[in-house]
Amino acid sequence: MDFSDQRLSYEKGELDQQSVPESPFELLNAWMNEAIEQNVQEPYAMSLATCGADNKPSVRIVLLREMTDTGIVFYTNYESAKGQDIVENPNAEALFFWHELERQVRISGSIAKIDADKSASYFQKRPHDSQVGAWVSQPQSGEVDNRDVMEQTFEQLQAKYPDNTTVPTPEFWGGYELTVEKIEFWQGRASRMHDRIVYTQDSGNSESTASWTTKRLLP
Repeated sequence: MDFSDQRLSYEKGELDQQSVPESPFELLNAWMNEAIEQNVQEPYAMSLATCGADNKPSVRIVLLREMTDTGIVFYTNYESAKGQDIVENPNAEALFFWHELERQVRISGSIAKIDADKSASYFQKRPHDSQVGAWVSQPQSGEVDNRDVMEQTFEQLQAKYPDNTTVPTPEFWGGYELTVEKIEFWQGRASRMHDRIVYTQDSGNSESTASWTTKRLLP
């Protein structure tokens, strides 16, 4: 199939370096809120790219669950392929793409586990069946003979933990924070003259006093 003649002209917005806020988190929050207001499907879905000791990149969709003062938080199985990558190489990137707004945000930084109590608190907020499902997915990405095996395990766990009981938080499950070191905001423009503004954290500053520089990149 040839898609070389398929293209769109992006004309829904612009991004001016002189008017962006000092903090990239302020702009990220504004763009996220606009995506939610515009009813973008799964606006907090992001592509997470990791690379382990084998130097082979791996990418998948995960869901943003919190924006902090220093980064973004997501939850997963610690024993998953992504979890192993993070152990071997904590450097990673995340990408949001909101087609309806002709925008994307690219976040680079390092990943570390968040506090276990915070992970447990979030786990207990999840729907009951999603909590049960987390126990089925062990080890995540591990091979299973067929779906029937998964369904049987799920039913057994539902019987063990009915709706009126607490599902314990798995030790192999929890949150990670991607601490932002660089973040690029991309706004599509006509004639492929896209706006790209990148924030880079100034070196030598502590997280509490972090300052940022901005640069415009060629499209």
